[in-house]
Amino acid sequence: MTKAERTADLLVRVQPGASRQRLVGMMDGALKIAVSAPPEKGKANKAVEKLLASEFGLASGAVSVIAGETSRRKRVRIRGLDQAELEALLVRKGFVE
Repeated sequence: MTKAERTADLLVRVQPGASRQRLVGMMDGALKIAVSAPPEKGKANKAVEKLLASEFGLASGAVSVIAGETSRRKRVRIRGLDQAELEALLVRKGFVE
């Protein structure tokens, strides 16, 4: 399987309208993400995608919200990482033990 074919899904909980953008940590089985964008017209979703791509060292188009577009809880699909690589990355960043 090529890198482009690998995908992983991640549950996230989004805090839109935050004073700064950051990955906060794990909360109820989801990665909490604070973004400064407001929750209107998909702006917060785009900010989540961009922040995760940047944090994981991926192209901006490699991350997309696939479920929960209008909810704080979302499912994000990450292309270029498999599930094991994503888990290892979250461990390295200190979000999962």
